[in-house]
Amino acid sequence: MRDFAISDDPAVQAQLDRLGALSLPQGRFGLDTVRALLARVGNPQDALPPVFHVAGTNGKGSTCTFLRAMLEAEGYRVHTATKPHLVRYNERIRIAGRLIANELLAELLKEVLDAGEDLAPSFFEVTTVATFLAFHREPADACVIETGLGGRLDATNVLTTAAACGIATLGLDHEAFLLAPEDGVPAEPLARIAFEKASIAKPGVPLVTQAYPALAAAEVEATAARHGAPLLMRGRAWDASAEGSIAYRDEQGELALPLPALLGAHQVDNAALAVAMLRHQSQVPVSHVAMGKGIVDARWPARLQRLGHGPLTDVVQNRTVWLDGGHNPDAGAAIARHLAGQPPVHLVMGMLASKDPAALLRPLADRVLSVSIVPAPGHDAHRPEDFAPFTTLPVRSFADVPAALAALPADGDVLVAGSLYLAGEVLRLNNEIPD
Repeated sequence: MRDFAISDDPAVQAQLDRLGALSLPQGRFGLDTVRALLARVGNPQDALPPVFHVAGTNGKGSTCTFLRAMLEAEGYRVHTATKPHLVRYNERIRIAGRLIANELLAELLKEVLDAGEDLAPSFFEVTTVATFLAFHREPADACVIETGLGGRLDATNVLTTAAACGIATLGLDHEAFLLAPEDGVPAEPLARIAFEKASIAKPGVPLVTQAYPALAAAEVEATAARHGAPLLMRGRAWDASAEGSIAYRDEQGELALPLPALLGAHQVDNAALAVAMLRHQSQVPVSHVAMGKGIVDARWPARLQRLGHGPLTDVVQNRTVWLDGGHNPDAGAAIARHLAGQPPVHLVMGMLASKDPAALLRPLADRVLSVSIVPAPGHDAHRPEDFAPFTTLPVRSFADVPAALAALPADGDVLVAGSLYLAGEVLRLNNEIPD
């Protein structure tokens, strides 16, 4: 599966093959195994540079990207852990700004896999421990660490200290895992999501968040209080708006910051959250000048990315091809907002069978010229008939993206969306591999 990836380096591939044999043992949830594995390699998580820990449904990866860019603009060496990768596993781990080298990646994965063979660890537990080892052994000024699909039970949540924690937007996604029945947790779905994500809160560490509907906001507030974390919620402790620039404000004052180069109004919100996290911590000072530079410099592939010239886009010459890995209703709404003032698009979509087939079609209903369905590489995907109830347009099926593009009418721009796995394949085919 693409979760585990392939590599053209034999040493890395040998360890990725071992990772591919791992899974989350049925019914086992918790942090005991990852803590045991960390203890065997010296508990590197307890001796990291100042950490910025970020969770959320949508926007957490972009927020991490803004944080890294702002910190680097100040001149700091920054380690970054994000997920998932798009093309190469190395994308998940940046050491002082650079993708982890194959040799080091192979060594770390082998060390951790060897250390935990009798523990039956999961893919995510092994890779998290390897990441923490890398961040501990190479000097840096800060670490930016993204959670996985949850927060409370995510392997990264073994961190006990941080400079700041952040929660991006909240929405329904990964329901089978995040809404699994459990005693003592909120029953209302969005409140449960808020509880899971906000549970990365740490005693005495600022928890900086976006604004949420009342039930979710109340759960974030209650969770922060249980953990003894100062809560700094948008609309209460800080706020931001955008019209030609970002107008950011908190009790320290106001800042006028440039708009992001990353497209979409939601990127303003992600940039503002990163600013708020930096403004409400004291371990790694960052000037407003560096914040502004980082906002402009930040790049995050497959998020409303306009593809450049390449073998894939040449199939539909002289037309704009947008790429977005979004796959849930909130992502669909963000894409729709971006396309609202632009010409309609031909939608080429591949979506995992576990996702809502209406997630993109509903918000994009009046912006779509045609619907073409392709597989999500390496995964069970929705069939064309799954999408038919949510559009009045014919739904056509193709073996892959090149075939879908070749069959499009001669006019109209293109949006390829629905899965980060599909996005990674598109970037590979167009020779735009993230670095």
